[in-house]
This record gives sequence, structure tokens and C-alpha cells, in this order.
Amino acid sequence: MINEALYRKYRPMDFKEVIGQEHITDVLQGALKQGSISHAYLFYGSRGTGKTTVARIVATRLGVSPNDTIEIDAASNRGIDDIRELRDGIHTLPFDSEYKVYIIDEVHMLTKEAFNALLKTLEEPPRHVIFILATTELDKIPDTVISRCQVFTFKNPTTKMLSEHVLHLAKQEGYSIGKDSAELIAFMGNGSFRDTQSILQKVISYSSDKKLEHGEIARVVGAPPKKLVNDFLRALVDEDTKKLFQIIAEAQTHTLDMDLFIKILIKNLRQALLLRYAPDMKKEIQEDIGEDIDFFMELLKEKKGIVASKTLEVLIEAQERQEKAFIPTLPLELAVIKLIGKDN
Repeated sequence: MINEALYRKYRPMDFKEVIGQEHITDVLQGALKQGSISHAYLFYGSRGTGKTTVARIVATRLGVSPNDTIEIDAASNRGIDDIRELRDGIHTLPFDSEYKVYIIDEVHMLTKEAFNALLKTLEEPPRHVIFILATTELDKIPDTVISRCQVFTFKNPTTKMLSEHVLHLAKQEGYSIGKDSAELIAFMGNGSFRDTQSILQKVISYSSDKKLEHGEIARVVGAPPKKLVNDFLRALVDEDTKKLFQIIAEAQTHTLDMDLFIKILIKNLRQALLLRYAPDMKKEIQEDIGEDIDFFMELLKEKKGIVASKTLEVLIEAQERQEKAFIPTLPLELAVIKLIGKDN
């Protein structure tokens, strides 16, 4: 039996269910209430932030039926012939609604010729037509198109928002999950509700009971154990090169995601630096790192300048190189050599 995907099952059906985009939903609700509807909107934001969902909600609130809501994937229908077909279709009156709503996803994928054809349509569309364009790459949209739309920028949800969302979904599905485990899934979601939900779905599918244990989740997503990350940071502060390379080898042996390993190192080192330079944020940081607060405070006592911005910069460089590395451990190994200063 195939279970319904979480991102479909829990897709918001009304503005009040949309999380973290109040700066958009409040404006749209006000416009709908006043009957001040634009003929063209452009929704911009990272993937999984709710652009298509909000577009569908706008159509629903306008009373537009599924028959009169036309969704187009510009990645697959990107040519001038596709836009010409659309242009011919808009003159047909709605089937059973006051409006026809065209939702064009990934609109930045249209060809130059297709954009030119769309521009003419956007300038003077029939009264019954509303366009909602969605894109993850605003810089690829011609200024002439942007200027004819009301533009809304969708924010990436914070890790805290995503973590609370994971806790809520797990509870709805009848699973128990710890806060630290929810934070790990949220961290891997990388600012996307859809990606976060997909990761949670993967974890739930793997679980043999209704308890989502942290170790179990780490194995499913390829995340390193907390101890391994903390041991690495301790060895870095102690300038223990041998220990550092042993930890990297251990991570590789357990087929952990090295890119994720470096990202978590960066995240933790950032938290340590915030504790040093923004002590007033200690309460908020402690909520994020929990029982590791004592370990982090101990790290800050080091006198060699390892817990510093330069270390963070070197690790960021290593993470940027990770994707192209044919030896997965090499970027982090080079970072260790650079940080410890034994590159002879």
C-alpha cells in the first residue's frame, strides 16, 4: 500500500495554514477582500517555500474551479509555440467561474522568444484572466515581464520553523520524535518545507515502530553521530592531526555524507562563535544546541585561535569544493592541513 506523500497530505488549503509567509498572505487576503486583484503576479523564492501552494489558494479564494485553473510547467513547455497556444486559449471564457487563473511554474525556463510572446499577453489580457508566475531565479526574468507583475518574495523558513513543523507532522502521523531529531531533519531540509517533509517521510518509512530515535534518523539520512562531530571539534582545538584524520576516515568507513558532515561542523562552529561574540543570544543558542552548551563553552576556553572566523572560512571553502571532489574526504583533509598549519 502506497502512503500519500506528506507534502501533498498536509499541503495548506487556506492562507491561515501557510507558515512563515505572512508578509505575502496578509497582503493577498486584503486585496481579495477589497476586490483589488491584479491581472498578473510574480512569486519568487527558493523551492519548497509555498509559491505554487499560495497560487492555488488565491485561485480557490477567487472561487475559480479546477476546470478554470490551468497549471503550466515552463520547464517542459518553454517554447514560443506553447505560449502561442496559451495566448489563443485565454480568449475562451471560463467554464464555470468568473476568472481563469494561469499558474506558470518555473517561468524563468521560458525561451527568449516565449518571453516576448508572453509579454504581449501580459500587457492587455482579457478581463477574466489572471496570471500567477512562479520562479526560483528572478534574475532570469526579463525586466519587462517583472514590471507588468506584482512581485512577492517568499522567505526561506528558519530551522526553528521547520523543526516545529516536523514535530507537528510527526505527532499528526502518530510518531514520537525528540526535539534534537526534529532539528536534524529541519537542518537537512535546507530552508524548504517540501524537502523537510520528504526527509521525514523517508524516516517514517524506515521506522519499524512509532518511535523515531535520533540514531535511527542519523543512519537513514547519513548524518554523523553528535559524538563524532564533537570529537572532531575537540581534536581541532587540540591540534591533534592524527585524531582528526582518524575521525575523517571513520566517517568515510561508515559511508556518512561528507558534505553533511562539513555542514554540521560549520553550523556548530558558528554557534560557538555566536556564544563568544553575542553572549546575549546564549538562551536562544542553548535552545538550539541543548545539552551541548557545556561542550561549546569549554571549546571557547582554547587560546590558540582555532575557534575563530578564519576556521569557519576554511570549512566553508571545503564545503564548496565538496561537490566536485572525486575523493569525498579530500576537501576536509586539506582544510585540516591548512588549519593546523603543518602543510610542509
